[in-house]
Amino acid sequence: MRRLTVVQLLPALQSGGVERSTLEIAEALVQAGHRAVVVSAGGRLVEPLLASGAEHVRLDIGRKSLLTLRHVGALRRLFADLGADIVHARSRLPAWLGWHALRAMPATQRPRLVTSVHGLNSPGRYSAVMTYGERVICVSQTVRDYVMRHYPRTDPARLRVIPRGIDVDRFPRRACPDPRARAWAATQAPVLSGAGPWLLLPGRGTRLKGHADGLRLLAGLRGQGMDARLWLPGACEAGREDYLRELLAEAGSLGIADAVAFTAPTARIAEAYAASDLVLQLSRKPEAFGRTVIEALAVGRPVLGWNHGGVGELLAQLQPAGAVPAFDEATLLARARQLLVQPPALPAVIPYTLQNMQRATLAVYDELRH
Repeated sequence: MRRLTVVQLLPALQSGGVERSTLEIAEALVQAGHRAVVVSAGGRLVEPLLASGAEHVRLDIGRKSLLTLRHVGALRRLFADLGADIVHARSRLPAWLGWHALRAMPATQRPRLVTSVHGLNSPGRYSAVMTYGERVICVSQTVRDYVMRHYPRTDPARLRVIPRGIDVDRFPRRACPDPRARAWAATQAPVLSGAGPWLLLPGRGTRLKGHADGLRLLAGLRGQGMDARLWLPGACEAGREDYLRELLAEAGSLGIADAVAFTAPTARIAEAYAASDLVLQLSRKPEAFGRTVIEALAVGRPVLGWNHGGVGELLAQLQPAGAVPAFDEATLLARARQLLVQPPALPAVIPYTLQNMQRATLAVYDELRH
């Protein structure tokens, strides 16, 4: 089949789920014999992108400034010079720039536009551009429902639900308990050396991740006589010192300061899952997908989370006992104790794989071949 040239647009290549998906699709394109080009302001993920065989064009298309509009012409010339077949926009400002660049091209030379709705962005004209693609990829059914609710004029025939996926080889099933993983985790934070159940709540240092909910849950379990511990990898982040002090004060007031580990993000997250008995996903704001859920379940650890957004969607399908009505702390405590005392049956196979996501995305590109 004819070789495609696919150009992905996003603000930068520093870190995050959107960036990770961009690299995963670029790699799949190269492996399938296509040409993969990414346009962004750059970042630490450029090196692995280039190592995969993809190309990078440095253009600051994510800066919210009127000066950014000057890049419309540069994008139009780039699309023409590359002979691009597909332009895939993954963020709002790059999508606007790409859309205007495409409109300025002759119809016979114009690449086809694909957009991905990665998040539940505030609805309005600015966010509406993510529905302008000839194909609109939604990373969950939750996102598809959100798009149709807030942008009812969107033609549903253009929507494709392609859930994000994980590389299951990076998250192999582990025995529970896992003494080696626990021994390693205890070196990261001595407070984790206790023999009782360990809770894990991974997430960056922001209130949206529900760290305070996790602290109150731990206080409740310990108040019932459980020698439980809580690890919060990601709560310590540069620039978030005030938030960390707030969490430390909350832990102190709850009387659990000696049972909580606040650490920086860990690159060995699969090992962290394996060290735990229960993984928490307590985001205060509904998430578009909820990768933590499938990563933890793949390793063989039950998940407890608020039943909203993509997290609720995944738990309803894969481990219903872990879904708790949003912000119902009494039920959260009761369910946590239940899951720790009698761990639930977990799915033997995780359907949300990286390979499935890659294949489905390339199939969308194939739909739009000239």
